[in-house]
Order: sequence, then structure tokens, then C-alpha cells
Amino acid sequence: MTLNELKVGQSARICSVGAKGTLRLRLLDMGLIPKTIVTVRRIAPMGDPIEIDLRGYELSLRISDAKNIVVEAV
Repeated sequence: MTLNELKVGQSARICSVGAKGTLRLRLLDMGLIPKTIVTVRRIAPMGDPIEIDLRGYELSLRISDAKNIVVEAV
């Protein structure tokens, strides 16, 4: 499953970041690296972006970016 498929309050472990090029580097720089636990905090009313908790901070991601992150439920 991908990060955008999680519901509010669900947690998951990142398995891989499937993006290519600069998008991949940007996601990795933000802390979205394999084996990191993330929790979905909120989803915007129109569905984009989503807010996640990871490594002690909150991060907002576009749905198109979240589709590149493969996760497994915890």
C-alpha cells in the first residue's frame, strides 16, 4: 500500500521511496526514509494535502508525492 491510502490515525512503516531524481532526494531529506514510522494526523477537506507525524515533527505532503511512498501497516 502507499502512504496516501492510510486513514487518519493509522500508522505505518515506510518500506521504500519510489520516486525518481530530485523528488526522491527531497523526500529522503525530509526524513521519509525506509523503516521510519509515520502516522496520518489530518487530511485536508478537499483531500490534498495530508499531514503526517514522523521523527517528532509534522509534515504536509501532496497526494501525488505520497503515492510514491510504499508503506506497511504497523
